[in-house]
Amino acid sequence: MIGTGPECEIFTAFDEAGGTGKPRYGELTVCWAKDEATGRRLAREQWPTSAMESSLSWELPLPEHFQAVAELVTEDQVAESVTCGPDPAKHLAAIKKYAEAGYDHICVHQVGKEQKGFFEFYEREILPHLGTIHGQHTKSGRSDGRRRR
Repeated sequence: MIGTGPECEIFTAFDEAGGTGKPRYGELTVCWAKDEATGRRLAREQWPTSAMESSLSWELPLPEHFQAVAELVTEDQVAESVTCGPDPAKHLAAIKKYAEAGYDHICVHQVGKEQKGFFEFYEREILPHLGTIHGQHTKSGRSDGRRRR
């Protein structure tokens, strides 16, 4: 299963459809930047879709319609679903939320242009702490205790 949010309800449907015991991949979107304000601005510029209703992806007939909707998106709306800035505690909390929801693999998607800074930040501030993050029992009763990444 591949998901883009830490909502637990999806796991019940996945298990009922025969997914019990199969891998669960979650994509966490972040925008690392040297400060939170820059991260929020970049996330809104680069990834406004995070704050748009997903059905718009297939309901809007032309790219210019999609762009018109994207212009209505605010930084605050984007920041509700994208972890922005350089605070390790916020990034670790977001990863933990995905692990506790039941994902056993977490892909961190950096939407900002500062890829080198992002990787250095994660190497220094996030990766050393991942061993302390463990998922909880999900509604399916699954808890394998494996290290989450």
